[in-house]
Amino acid sequence: MSNYGGSPQGNGEPSSFILRPPQPDPSRPAPAPYPAPGHLAPQPQPQPDATDPGAGRLIAGRYRLLAKLGHGGMGTVWRAADETVGREVAVKEPRLPDHLPERERANAFERMRREARAAARLDHPAVVNVHDVAVEGGQPWIVMELVQGSSLGAVLQEGTLGTREAARIGLQVLGALEAAHQAGILHRDVKPDNVLLGRHDRVVLTDFGIAQIEGETSLTDTGGFVGSPEFIAPERVLGQRPGPASDLWALGVVLYAATEGVSPFRRGNTPATLQSVLNTDPPAPGAAQGPLAQAIGGLLVKDPARRMPADRARRLLEEAAAPPPPTPTVVHSALPQSSGGKQGVTLSRKALLSTGGAVVAAFVAMALVLTNPFAADADQDDKWKQRAEKQLGATLSAPDAYERWTPKESNSDQDWVRYEDPSGAVWIMLDLTRKDDSLSGIAGTAAAEAYDDAETFRESGSSDLGVSSDSKLKMQTKVDIDYKGQKAATNSGTFVDTSDSDSPDPREFRIFYYKTKSGDMYKLKVMYPGKGDLTERGREVAERTIKELDITQL
Repeated sequence: MSNYGGSPQGNGEPSSFILRPPQPDPSRPAPAPYPAPGHLAPQPQPQPDATDPGAGRLIAGRYRLLAKLGHGGMGTVWRAADETVGREVAVKEPRLPDHLPERERANAFERMRREARAAARLDHPAVVNVHDVAVEGGQPWIVMELVQGSSLGAVLQEGTLGTREAARIGLQVLGALEAAHQAGILHRDVKPDNVLLGRHDRVVLTDFGIAQIEGETSLTDTGGFVGSPEFIAPERVLGQRPGPASDLWALGVVLYAATEGVSPFRRGNTPATLQSVLNTDPPAPGAAQGPLAQAIGGLLVKDPARRMPADRARRLLEEAAAPPPPTPTVVHSALPQSSGGKQGVTLSRKALLSTGGAVVAAFVAMALVLTNPFAADADQDDKWKQRAEKQLGATLSAPDAYERWTPKESNSDQDWVRYEDPSGAVWIMLDLTRKDDSLSGIAGTAAAEAYDDAETFRESGSSDLGVSSDSKLKMQTKVDIDYKGQKAATNSGTFVDTSDSDSPDPREFRIFYYKTKSGDMYKLKVMYPGKGDLTERGREVAERTIKELDITQL
C-alpha cells in the first residue's frame, strides 16, 4: 500500500517517517530470553546482525543496536537490546540528508523530541510506550517498546480485512486518538503504516513524529503541511486549523482502504491526490457492511463540522465488531395431558380447551412482537413534536421518539440538524446554505437547485444521501410547488444501498427545496427503507415533515 513515504512501494514523494514492524526471518533462531532477576545461570544475549551496517553500536552507553526494522524519510528504526535492564526495545535513529540546512535539521530533531513528549503523555494500551530519549552525537534517539507483529500497511499488501476485524482495529485506533485528543494532541498522520498489529490481538498507533501538541508552536514552514497526502483531511488541504475531526477523517480513509483494498483518494501524484481529497466523493463501500459502512461514510464527510463525532463512530464500530447473535433456540411446549392413572395432573375437557386457547394466544402475541420489532415504538411515533432550530431560523416537525444528532463540535452557527428514529433506518435532515457563504454555489431558484442536484446525483452520487453512481438511482423532480404562497421544489426517488453486497437494501428519499427572498437555500431531506414495515411509515414522515416545516424568514 503506497504512502508516498520512501517505502519500497512508494514513489519517492515526501511524507512523514514510516515505522515498519519487524518481519520474522525463519532462517534465524529466535533470541533467547533474558535471565530473570536473581537467576545466576548465564544466558545467551541477542547478537547483532552482521549484515546490517551499524549493527552492534552502543547508543548512550546502554542500547545495543541489533538489526534494522524499517526506515523512512526521517529516520531508521532498530531492534536493540537495553543492556541495563535486559530487554529488547525499538530505537529510532534520526536520519537526515547531510546537505539539509541547519534550521531544518534543528526542526527535525525538535520534531523527534516532540514525538517522544507526545507519546509519553498518553496512557493508553493502543499507544506505543516511549521509554527514553537518548542523546548520541547531539542527536535524539527515541527508545520505545518493541511491538512484535506487522503493520496494518504490510497486512493490506496481502489482502483486505473482513468487516468485524476492520471494526476491531478501528476501535483500538479510535481509542488511541480519543486519548490523544483529550490530552490536547493531534496525531496528524494516521495511516496503515502507523498502525501496528501485535501479539494477543493488540493494536498500537505509533509515529507521533508530526503530532501537534496544544499550546506548542508549529514546526511546519509557512504555506506547507506534513502528513501523507491521501490521508490529509480537506480542511488541512485548504490551510485551515486542524482539529480532532481531522484525525477522524484519516481513520475513515484507513477503514475504507482496509476493507475495499484501495485508498479512495490516491492518484498518480500529490497535487492530483489533494484535489481528489477536496472534490471527489468516494464510491459507497462495497465490502464494508452495515454499521461499519455507516461509520466510514460519516467519517469521510468533507465538512469537519458535519463529520461524524468520535462517540457515534465508537458506537457503530462496536456494533460492527460484535460477534453475530446466537441463533435463537425454538422451545416446543406440550399441553398437560392425563397421566393414565399415574401420578400427575388430570384436566377436564373444558379446562384443557381453555388452557390450550391461552397457550395459542400467548404464542400469537409473541409472534407479533417478534415479527414487528418496532411495535413498541409505534405509539411514540404517533406523537409529534415541534422542534425550534433557532440557528437555522426554522421549526422542524418530527416524531417525539426521534433523536437529535449533531457533532460534538457543533455551535450556535451550526447550519444543519438531523433527527433519527430509534432504529436509525429513518432520518430527517434540515440543511441551510447561506447566501454569504462564498463556496455555496446556490442556484437562482429552488427549481434550478433541484435540477442541479438531480444531475449531480445521476452522474456521481451524493455523499449526503449515500448514493453511489452504480446504485440504480431513479429520481423525479417536481417544481413550482406551493409553500406558503411561494414557489418550492422537490426531488424524490429510490436507489439500492450496496453497502451490504450480500443483501442490497432498497431505499427511498424525498428532498424539499426552498430559497428565501434573502437568497438562502433550505433543503429538507427524508430517507427511509424502500421495502418492509417502515416504508409506509417513512413516506408518512416525509409528507408531514415537509408539510409542517416552518421557515421564519421567507
